[in-house]
Order: sequence, then structure tokens, then C-alpha cells
Amino acid sequence: MSSEPLQDLRNRLPVLAQTAYLNAGTCGPLAWATADALADGTSRAAVVGRGPAYFEVLVSAHARLRAAYAEALGAEPADVALTTSTTDGLGRVLAALRLQPGDEVVTSTDEHPGLLGPLAALRNLSGVTVRAVALADIADAVGPATRAVACSHVSWVNGERAPEDALREVGRDIPVIYDGAQGAGAIAVDPASLGCAAYTGAGQKWLCGPVGLGMLWVSPAWADTLRPFALSYGNLAEPARGLDAEPWPDARRFDASAISAEMASAGATATELLADIGWEQVFARSAGLADLLEQTLREGGYEVAPRDRTPLLSVVTPDPPAMRARLADAGVVVRDLPGRPYIRVSTGVWNSEQDLQRLLDVLTA
Repeated sequence: MSSEPLQDLRNRLPVLAQTAYLNAGTCGPLAWATADALADGTSRAAVVGRGPAYFEVLVSAHARLRAAYAEALGAEPADVALTTSTTDGLGRVLAALRLQPGDEVVTSTDEHPGLLGPLAALRNLSGVTVRAVALADIADAVGPATRAVACSHVSWVNGERAPEDALREVGRDIPVIYDGAQGAGAIAVDPASLGCAAYTGAGQKWLCGPVGLGMLWVSPAWADTLRPFALSYGNLAEPARGLDAEPWPDARRFDASAISAEMASAGATATELLADIGWEQVFARSAGLADLLEQTLREGGYEVAPRDRTPLLSVVTPDPPAMRARLADAGVVVRDLPGRPYIRVSTGVWNSEQDLQRLLDVLTA
């Protein structure tokens, strides 16, 4: 990415004026246009009211956001549901499996609480067995009692990728559900080619939208198996039919019921800003900066957790909370991982080599 387009993008993201923002794995930087879309939508609703005209805008904004998320995933809009978070999507699809006591779900030992929470609820409420193994071994752990696999596509701990080829084979027989919180917007995804039954993602991380948005891709091949546990007005093709109303035949049957017009508009604005750059370039630069940082750190004698080519890397440090605080004091935003000896750095297309140098200056001071 040449200096002029990069500077133009950075100018649109006000936090970058003073901060080396390296924390997209938690929340991406908000653009002025995204904040304006959120504020304008709320102001318009306050002045005009939220009658039929508001809901016409809401329907249009949902369609726009669905299309934007689908493009980021490399998917068809009809296969993408709008949710409020990655965890929301995971909960919806896990409930839709209708698992029974004695059924087993295989997951990994390094999962985020966003997946572990729904799995624990499934275990406690339904009598399902949850078994955790190393992410690299997850396909080999599938046994006769396994009824689903649920794991990260990209690990939130160190940027390791799931064994896609092996899980593609698993997905021929049982549903594979990916937590794509660190995948959607960070790497090329194409869930259909992954052979998974469902792929969830977050709108506020690599896609730089407001907190409270997410997505759930549902494979048409698993449509008869994945049936929503609860339906609301927007999930029904003909709500006026009352108890006889049927859900939409596409992914809209999994939509969350409370995504406002202003939230959807802001999320679409953020995603479209990245799409205008070109997803191939977004993915290449984001991972390339992390690769460059890893090389520099290793050459300087620092230990970096094993990772794949993603925009996430974790650096070993004796006191992660203290190092995170030191970096914050110097205007460098990263995060530490509770209970682990890492600070985690997540790079985006908006970052510059100077951002990386500011991080390195603190680490080596």
C-alpha cells in the first residue's frame, strides 16, 4: 500500500493521529464516517420519530450491512445472518443443533470465553459432553460420540489457524462451527470452501464497526439440521400468519431482533470503507505487518508465540499487565491476556511501520 492511500485511510481514523493502535483483535479503530453514521441516524430518529419511515430505513440498512458482511466473508448475502456479536451467533447455532444428553462436542483448549460460555451452558442445560484438545489435534479427536466440532478459525491467543483441511473432511459428516472473531475481516475466509456448517464473526474487531454487531454464516447444506431455537418478527417470512408463520428459508431466520437502523448503517459504513481499499490488499497488508514485526522481534532476541500468517501475534514478557500499561503510557495500544505470559499485538491495514517502531521502542527501552 503506497504512502498516499495509507495516509488518506489514517486520516479517516482519528485515533491514529496520536496513537499507535495495535488492538483490532479487541476493537478496530472507528472512522469519522462510522461515528457520523451512528450519530446522524440517532439524531434523525429523534427528530422525525420512529414510525414507518424509520423501519423502511432499518430494512434498507440491514440489507446493506448483510451485503457488506457477505463480501468481507466471500459469501452470499442470503447465507449471512446479522447478530449482535460472535458469541450471539455461536449461541444461536449451538442451540439450533438440538443436541441430546450423551452427545459430544469437541473444542480446543485455547478457546475464548465467547465460545466457552455457550458450550458450558449447553453442557449444563442439555447434558452434552464437551471435550477440549489442542487446536492442531482437534480433527483427530473426533470420535463415535462426537456430534459437532466448535473451535476458533484463528486463535485469539497467538494467531494460530485451525487445521482447515482436516476439519473440511470432518465437516462432511458432522457440523463444524467456527468462531471467526479473529477471522472475519482479518484474513480471507470463504466459509463455503472451509466446509463448515456455520461461521461466526464480530463487527467491531477487524471490520471496525461499533460494538454490538456480528455475523453468522450458515451453510445451505445444513439448513435442515440447523433450526433456530427462538424466532422473532424479523425472522418470519409472513409474521401476520401468527402461530402458522414460518421462518425465512435463508439465514434471516437467525437474525438478531434488536439491531437498530443507526447501528446497521454505521457497521455498513465501516465495512465499506475497508472494501473500497480491496479485501485482498487489506488481508495482505494486515498479515504482512505482523510478519515484519515478528521477524524484527525474533532478531532482537524476543520470544514470539508460535503463529500462522494472520494479523495476530503474542510476545512473551515477564509482566504482561505492566508492559501493557507502559505501552499505553507511550501511546501504544495492545492488550494482555489474563493468565498468559503475553502481550498481544494485532495489526491492521491502517497501521504504519512507524506504529510498529513505537511498540519496539518501548519493548527495548
